[in-house]
Amino acid sequence: MKDSFGRKIEYLRLSVTDRCNLRCRYCMPEEGVTSVGHGGILSYEEMLRIATAATALGVKKIRITGGEPLVRKGIVDFIGDLASLPSRPEIVLTTNGLLLAGLADKLKGAGLARVNVSLDTLQAERFETITRRPGLDRVLDGLRAAEEAGLTPIKVNMVPIQGVNGDEIEDFARLTFSHPWEIRFIEFMPVSGGLGYDSENRLPASDILHTLENLGELSSIERKGPAGPARLYKLAGSLGRLGIIPAVSSHFCDECNRLRLTSDGRLRPCLLSGEEIDIREALRKGASDQQLQVLLRDAAMAKPEKHRVGEDDYQKGKRGMQEIGG
Repeated sequence: MKDSFGRKIEYLRLSVTDRCNLRCRYCMPEEGVTSVGHGGILSYEEMLRIATAATALGVKKIRITGGEPLVRKGIVDFIGDLASLPSRPEIVLTTNGLLLAGLADKLKGAGLARVNVSLDTLQAERFETITRRPGLDRVLDGLRAAEEAGLTPIKVNMVPIQGVNGDEIEDFARLTFSHPWEIRFIEFMPVSGGLGYDSENRLPASDILHTLENLGELSSIERKGPAGPARLYKLAGSLGRLGIIPAVSSHFCDECNRLRLTSDGRLRPCLLSGEEIDIREALRKGASDQQLQVLLRDAAMAKPEKHRVGEDDYQKGKRGMQEIGG
Protein backbone atom coordinates (compact mmCIF):
# COMPACT_ATOMS: atom_id res chain seq x y z
CA MET A 1 0.00 0.00 0.00
CA LYS A 2 1.48 3.33 -1.11
CA ASP A 3 0.28 6.91 -1.00
CA SER A 4 0.26 9.37 -3.90
CA PHE A 5 3.83 10.43 -3.09
CA GLY A 6 5.23 6.91 -3.23
CA ARG A 7 5.53 6.44 0.54
CA LYS A 8 4.99 2.84 1.61
CA ILE A 9 2.33 2.56 4.33
CA GLU A 10 3.33 -0.18 6.79
CA TYR A 11 2.29 1.22 10.17
CA LEU A 12 -1.15 1.60 11.78
CA ARG A 13 -1.70 3.59 14.96
CA LEU A 14 -4.87 2.21 16.50
CA SER A 15 -6.59 4.19 19.26
CA VAL A 16 -8.70 1.90 21.45
CA THR A 17 -10.20 4.65 23.65
CA ASP A 18 -10.44 8.40 24.02
CA ARG A 19 -10.55 8.10 27.81
CA CYS A 20 -7.52 8.89 29.95
CA ASN A 21 -6.69 8.77 33.66
CA LEU A 22 -4.48 11.88 33.37
CA ARG A 23 -5.21 15.42 32.19
CA CYS A 24 -1.87 16.53 30.78
CA ARG A 25 -1.91 20.26 30.09
CA TYR A 26 -0.38 19.97 26.61
CA CYS A 27 -2.91 17.32 25.57
CA MET A 28 -6.36 18.06 26.98
CA PRO A 29 -8.24 20.54 29.17
CA GLU A 30 -8.95 19.73 32.82
CA GLU A 31 -12.73 19.75 32.45
CA GLY A 32 -15.38 19.57 29.77
CA VAL A 33 -13.86 16.55 28.01
CA THR A 34 -16.73 14.52 26.59
CA SER A 35 -16.20 10.88 25.73
CA VAL A 36 -17.35 9.16 22.54
CA GLY A 37 -19.54 6.83 24.56
CA HIS A 38 -20.28 3.13 24.27
CA GLY A 39 -22.26 3.30 21.05
CA GLY A 40 -19.78 5.48 19.22
CA ILE A 41 -16.58 3.70 20.04
CA LEU A 42 -15.45 0.79 17.90
CA SER A 43 -15.75 -2.66 19.42
CA TYR A 44 -12.65 -4.83 19.59
CA GLU A 45 -14.21 -7.05 16.93
CA GLU A 46 -14.55 -4.06 14.59
CA MET A 47 -10.98 -2.95 15.27
CA LEU A 48 -9.72 -6.45 14.60
CA ARG A 49 -11.46 -6.52 11.23
CA ILE A 50 -9.81 -3.23 10.24
CA ALA A 51 -6.43 -4.44 11.48
CA THR A 52 -6.86 -7.67 9.51
CA ALA A 53 -7.61 -5.69 6.35
CA ALA A 54 -4.63 -3.39 7.00
CA THR A 55 -2.18 -6.24 7.48
CA ALA A 56 -3.43 -7.84 4.28
CA LEU A 57 -2.37 -4.63 2.54
CA GLY A 58 1.12 -4.75 4.00
CA VAL A 59 0.89 -3.14 7.43
CA LYS A 60 3.62 -4.74 9.55
CA LYS A 61 3.40 -2.74 12.77
CA ILE A 62 0.38 -1.79 14.89
CA ARG A 63 0.72 0.65 17.75
CA ILE A 64 -2.04 0.64 20.38
CA THR A 65 -2.79 4.13 21.70
CA GLY A 66 -5.53 6.05 23.50
CA GLY A 67 -6.36 8.22 25.38
CA GLU A 68 -4.78 5.77 27.76
CA PRO A 69 -5.18 2.30 26.23
CA LEU A 70 -4.75 0.37 29.48
CA VAL A 71 -7.96 1.83 30.95
CA ARG A 72 -10.08 -0.11 28.45
CA LYS A 73 -11.28 -3.47 29.72
CA GLY A 74 -10.21 -6.45 27.68
CA ILE A 75 -7.09 -4.79 26.29
CA VAL A 76 -4.81 -7.77 27.04
CA ASP A 77 -7.01 -10.21 25.12
CA PHE A 78 -7.33 -7.77 22.23
CA ILE A 79 -3.56 -7.46 21.97
CA GLY A 80 -3.41 -11.25 21.92
CA ASP A 81 -5.84 -11.30 19.00
CA LEU A 82 -3.76 -8.73 17.07
CA ALA A 83 -0.53 -10.61 17.74
CA SER A 84 -2.16 -13.80 16.41
CA LEU A 85 -3.10 -12.35 13.02
CA PRO A 86 -1.78 -14.54 10.16
CA SER A 87 0.93 -12.04 9.16
CA ARG A 88 2.15 -11.75 12.77
CA PRO A 89 2.52 -7.93 12.84
CA GLU A 90 4.66 -6.30 15.50
CA ILE A 91 2.33 -5.05 18.26
CA VAL A 92 3.55 -2.16 20.40
CA LEU A 93 1.86 0.11 22.94
CA THR A 94 2.08 3.72 24.06
CA THR A 95 0.98 4.29 27.65
CA ASN A 96 1.27 6.84 30.43
CA GLY A 97 2.43 3.98 32.65
CA LEU A 98 0.00 4.41 35.54
CA LEU A 99 -1.46 0.91 35.12
CA LEU A 100 1.56 -0.75 33.55
CA ALA A 101 3.06 -2.39 36.65
CA GLY A 102 0.03 -4.63 37.15
CA LEU A 103 -0.29 -5.58 33.48
CA ALA A 104 3.26 -5.86 32.14
CA ASP A 105 3.58 -9.64 32.46
CA LYS A 106 0.13 -10.26 31.00
CA LEU A 107 0.79 -7.92 28.08
CA LYS A 108 4.05 -9.69 27.29
CA GLY A 109 2.33 -13.06 27.50
CA ALA A 110 -0.36 -11.88 25.09
CA GLY A 111 2.23 -11.02 22.46
CA LEU A 112 3.01 -7.34 23.02
CA ALA A 113 6.54 -6.64 21.79
CA ARG A 114 7.45 -3.44 23.66
CA VAL A 115 6.16 -0.23 25.19
CA ASN A 116 6.62 3.51 24.89
CA VAL A 117 5.96 5.31 28.17
CA SER A 118 5.02 8.99 28.15
CA LEU A 119 6.71 10.77 31.06
CA ASP A 120 7.46 14.48 31.20
CA THR A 121 9.08 14.97 34.58
CA LEU A 122 11.00 13.07 37.22
CA GLN A 123 9.74 15.35 40.00
CA ALA A 124 6.60 14.26 41.88
CA GLU A 125 5.21 17.74 42.49
CA ARG A 126 5.83 18.82 38.92
CA PHE A 127 4.25 15.58 37.64
CA GLU A 128 1.03 16.55 39.40
CA THR A 129 1.23 20.08 38.00
CA ILE A 130 1.65 18.89 34.40
CA THR A 131 -0.79 15.96 34.49
CA ARG A 132 -3.21 17.41 37.09
CA ARG A 133 -3.01 14.03 38.83
CA PRO A 134 -0.57 12.31 41.24
CA GLY A 135 1.21 9.14 40.20
CA LEU A 136 4.92 9.52 39.37
CA ASP A 137 5.83 6.55 41.60
CA ARG A 138 3.32 4.35 39.76
CA VAL A 139 4.81 5.28 36.39
CA LEU A 140 8.34 4.49 37.59
CA ASP A 141 7.07 1.16 38.95
CA GLY A 142 5.53 0.51 35.53
CA LEU A 143 8.83 1.14 33.79
CA ARG A 144 10.61 -1.30 36.08
CA ALA A 145 7.89 -3.92 35.56
CA ALA A 146 8.03 -3.50 31.78
CA GLU A 147 11.78 -3.98 31.81
CA GLU A 148 11.52 -7.10 33.95
CA ALA A 149 8.77 -8.50 31.70
CA GLY A 150 10.91 -8.04 28.59
CA LEU A 151 8.79 -5.35 26.92
CA THR A 152 11.97 -3.95 25.47
CA PRO A 153 13.60 -1.88 24.16
CA ILE A 154 11.68 0.60 26.31
CA LYS A 155 11.19 4.09 24.92
CA VAL A 156 10.40 7.02 27.20
CA ASN A 157 8.65 9.94 25.51
CA MET A 158 9.28 13.37 27.05
CA VAL A 159 7.77 16.63 25.74
CA PRO A 160 10.00 19.51 26.88
CA ILE A 161 8.02 22.68 27.51
CA GLN A 162 9.69 26.07 27.82
CA GLY A 163 9.49 27.29 31.41
CA VAL A 164 7.82 24.09 32.62
CA ASN A 165 10.13 21.06 32.39
CA GLY A 166 12.80 22.12 29.92
CA ASP A 167 15.32 22.14 32.76
CA GLU A 168 14.97 18.33 33.07
CA ILE A 169 16.31 17.41 29.64
CA GLU A 170 19.72 16.54 31.08
CA ASP A 171 18.16 14.52 33.93
CA PHE A 172 16.22 12.42 31.44
CA ALA A 173 19.26 11.95 29.22
CA ARG A 174 21.27 10.68 32.21
CA LEU A 175 18.82 7.79 32.54
CA THR A 176 20.60 6.20 29.58
CA PHE A 177 23.70 5.68 31.74
CA SER A 178 21.79 3.35 34.06
CA HIS A 179 19.13 1.90 31.73
CA PRO A 180 19.23 0.55 28.14
CA TRP A 181 16.27 2.79 27.28
CA GLU A 182 15.67 5.18 24.41
CA ILE A 183 14.82 8.58 25.84
CA ARG A 184 12.96 10.58 23.21
CA PHE A 185 12.45 14.33 23.33
CA ILE A 186 9.41 15.35 21.28
CA GLU A 187 8.75 18.90 20.17
CA PHE A 188 5.43 20.14 21.53
CA MET A 189 2.74 20.05 18.84
CA PRO A 190 -0.20 22.46 19.30
CA VAL A 191 -2.71 20.08 17.71
CA SER A 192 -5.79 21.78 19.14
CA GLY A 193 -6.78 24.89 21.04
CA GLY A 194 -7.77 25.24 24.68
CA LEU A 195 -4.58 23.71 26.05
CA GLY A 196 -2.42 24.82 28.96
CA TYR A 197 0.47 25.68 26.65
CA ASP A 198 0.82 27.20 23.18
CA SER A 199 3.31 27.36 20.33
CA GLU A 200 5.47 29.85 22.22
CA ASN A 201 6.20 27.19 24.83
CA ARG A 202 7.78 24.82 22.31
CA LEU A 203 11.45 24.01 22.76
CA PRO A 204 12.88 23.52 19.24
CA ALA A 205 14.95 20.46 18.42
CA SER A 206 18.08 22.58 17.98
CA ASP A 207 17.87 23.78 21.59
CA ILE A 208 17.29 20.23 22.85
CA LEU A 209 20.34 19.00 20.94
CA HIS A 210 22.49 21.83 22.31
CA THR A 211 21.48 20.89 25.86
CA LEU A 212 22.35 17.23 25.27
CA GLU A 213 25.77 18.18 23.96
CA ASN A 214 26.56 19.66 27.39
CA LEU A 215 26.54 16.15 28.88
CA GLY A 216 29.54 14.82 27.02
CA GLU A 217 30.53 13.27 23.72
CA LEU A 218 27.36 12.84 21.67
CA SER A 219 27.45 10.76 18.52
CA SER A 220 24.68 10.37 15.98
CA ILE A 221 23.31 6.93 15.15
CA GLU A 222 22.68 6.06 11.52
CA ARG A 223 19.04 5.60 10.68
CA LYS A 224 18.21 2.44 8.75
CA GLY A 225 15.07 1.83 6.71
CA PRO A 226 11.74 3.21 8.01
CA ALA A 227 13.35 4.11 11.35
CA GLY A 228 10.54 6.34 12.58
CA PRO A 229 10.62 10.06 13.27
CA ALA A 230 13.40 10.24 15.88
CA ARG A 231 16.89 11.53 15.10
CA LEU A 232 19.03 9.20 17.20
CA TYR A 233 22.12 9.88 19.32
CA LYS A 234 24.23 8.19 21.96
CA LEU A 235 26.26 9.60 24.82
CA ALA A 236 29.70 8.05 25.27
CA GLY A 237 29.56 5.34 27.94
CA SER A 238 25.75 5.10 28.03
CA LEU A 239 23.66 1.93 27.91
CA GLY A 240 20.75 3.48 26.07
CA ARG A 241 20.29 6.07 23.39
CA LEU A 242 18.61 9.42 22.84
CA GLY A 243 16.10 10.52 20.26
CA ILE A 244 14.91 13.94 19.17
CA ILE A 245 11.64 14.20 17.27
CA PRO A 246 11.55 17.57 15.43
CA ALA A 247 7.83 17.33 14.81
CA VAL A 248 7.45 21.02 13.94
CA SER A 249 10.81 22.66 13.28
CA SER A 250 12.09 20.03 10.84
CA HIS A 251 9.24 17.74 9.89
CA PHE A 252 9.77 14.14 8.81
CA CYS A 253 6.75 13.98 6.53
CA ASP A 254 8.71 12.60 3.58
CA GLU A 255 9.34 9.45 5.66
CA CYS A 256 5.84 9.06 7.09
CA ASN A 257 4.62 5.48 6.72
CA ARG A 258 1.54 5.52 8.93
CA LEU A 259 -2.22 5.77 9.10
CA ARG A 260 -4.25 6.43 12.22
CA LEU A 261 -7.53 4.88 13.30
CA THR A 262 -9.44 6.83 15.94
CA SER A 263 -11.41 5.03 18.60
CA ASP A 264 -14.67 6.22 17.02
CA GLY A 265 -13.79 4.71 13.66
CA ARG A 266 -12.20 7.45 11.59
CA LEU A 267 -9.16 6.81 9.44
CA ARG A 268 -6.88 9.80 9.74
CA PRO A 269 -4.24 10.16 7.00
CA CYS A 270 -2.22 12.76 8.95
CA LEU A 271 -2.01 13.61 12.64
CA LEU A 272 -1.83 17.35 11.91
CA SER A 273 -4.57 17.53 9.31
CA GLY A 274 -8.30 17.48 10.01
CA GLU A 275 -9.16 15.18 7.11
CA GLU A 276 -10.80 11.90 8.15
CA ILE A 277 -12.48 8.95 6.46
CA ASP A 278 -15.39 7.28 8.25
CA ILE A 279 -14.81 3.54 8.29
CA ARG A 280 -17.16 2.83 11.19
CA GLU A 281 -20.25 3.49 9.08
CA ALA A 282 -19.04 1.09 6.43
CA LEU A 283 -18.36 -1.59 9.03
CA ARG A 284 -21.79 -1.27 10.54
CA LYS A 285 -23.45 -1.44 7.15
CA GLY A 286 -21.83 -4.79 6.50
CA ALA A 287 -18.79 -3.84 4.43
CA SER A 288 -16.76 -6.74 3.08
CA ASP A 289 -13.04 -7.11 3.75
CA GLN A 290 -12.37 -5.88 0.23
CA GLN A 291 -14.47 -2.74 0.84
CA LEU A 292 -12.54 -2.05 4.04
CA GLN A 293 -9.30 -2.36 2.09
CA VAL A 294 -10.60 0.20 -0.43
CA LEU A 295 -11.19 2.68 2.42
CA LEU A 296 -7.71 2.03 3.79
CA ARG A 297 -6.23 2.66 0.36
CA ASP A 298 -8.31 5.84 0.07
CA ALA A 299 -6.89 7.03 3.39
CA ALA A 300 -3.36 6.33 2.20
CA MET A 301 -3.95 8.26 -1.00
CA ALA A 302 -5.35 11.17 1.04
CA LYS A 303 -2.09 11.65 2.94
CA PRO A 304 -0.79 15.18 2.33
CA GLU A 305 2.79 15.72 1.24
CA LYS A 306 3.52 17.48 4.54
CA HIS A 307 1.83 19.08 7.53
CA ARG A 308 1.36 22.85 7.74
CA VAL A 309 2.12 23.51 11.41
CA GLY A 310 4.04 26.76 11.74
CA GLU A 311 2.78 28.13 8.44
CA ASP A 312 0.64 31.26 8.32
CA ASP A 313 -2.47 29.44 7.10
CA TYR A 314 -2.28 26.58 9.63
CA GLN A 315 -5.43 26.14 11.70
CA LYS A 316 -5.57 24.00 14.82
CA GLY A 317 -7.95 21.08 14.65
CA LYS A 318 -11.12 20.59 16.65
CA ARG A 319 -10.04 17.22 18.01
CA GLY A 320 -7.71 16.93 20.98
CA MET A 321 -4.76 14.55 20.96
CA GLN A 322 -6.63 12.05 23.13
CA GLU A 323 -9.36 11.84 20.46
CA ILE A 324 -6.90 11.31 17.62
CA GLY A 325 -4.59 8.80 19.25
CA GLY A 326 -1.33 10.72 18.78
